[in-house]
Amino acid sequence: MIKSRVFLSLFSVLFALPTRADVVERVIAVVNNEPILEFDLRELQERARHPDLLYPFLMTTDASVMAKGDRKALMNYLIGERLLSSEVKRLNMEVPAEKVEQEIRSIAKRNQMSVDDLYQQIRREGLSKAQYQDMMKSNMERQTLLEQEVVSKIRVTDDDALAEYMRQHPEARVSINEFTVSHIFFDPKKGGAEAAYDRAQDVAKKIGGKQSFENLAQQFSEDPNFSAGGSLGTFKTGEFLKEIEDSIASLSPGQTTPVVKSRLGFHIVKLNGKKMAQDPRFEKEKERIKSRLLENIVQRQFRLWLQTKKDDSYIRINEP
Repeated sequence: MIKSRVFLSLFSVLFALPTRADVVERVIAVVNNEPILEFDLRELQERARHPDLLYPFLMTTDASVMAKGDRKALMNYLIGERLLSSEVKRLNMEVPAEKVEQEIRSIAKRNQMSVDDLYQQIRREGLSKAQYQDMMKSNMERQTLLEQEVVSKIRVTDDDALAEYMRQHPEARVSINEFTVSHIFFDPKKGGAEAAYDRAQDVAKKIGGKQSFENLAQQFSEDPNFSAGGSLGTFKTGEFLKEIEDSIASLSPGQTTPVVKSRLGFHIVKLNGKKMAQDPRFEKEKERIKSRLLENIVQRQFRLWLQTKKDDSYIRINEP
């Protein structure tokens, strides 16, 4: 779920907005009953010099284009703003002043400062207290609207994340084997490799004679880190000695291998359990992939939702 994140750095800009007396109060568009004035367009152009002050979901072009005075881009943004405001009012999502102040107190606390210190910092960065409060109010209302109208209707599943992971990593495996194994180890340092191999073959014959693998491991294993029954624990494909992985690949739980030679010595391996598990690399990446997918889908769905609102609204543009 996309949560509202309003950081102090968002407002680390210096700008001076023109007063309404400085521009002609010409109505350049009407959205439902809301006028858009020439002043609004000029004000937005000034805001566009500081992209962090713009609502990203309404951006149809780069902020630099708007800052240069592209009237079409500016108009599209302003129409979107008016439509969002209209929906906020229609759905009774307007945020009261006390909730805005509560959020501001939370921001101050997260930044380890008092509210007064926060407002002083805001003023130093070129925003009045009223401007900051208005921005916070709009952000909170838009976030609530976005959550209800768009985000709540989107589901990104583990399967979606896996499909995206496989698209990015076509060489990866969807799932891997997870093995639980035990072994009886024979150390070539004790009398040489040939003698160790002979000892291993003798024990292999005892296993073939239906003697208990666990008891034989207790008696004969030369593993310096021996655990009860010769247990090696659980590992996934690619995490253990290749020779041992290859030797148990075709076994069923309960079966044992013949004598297996590795770089460490000789082993007789018993497969105690086997199951399929997700590739651990995917598990590590899964939540990040889901978050990115959700963000992309929300942006697409928001544009579709906004276009529907445009189609259902009265919009008149008084531009040549």
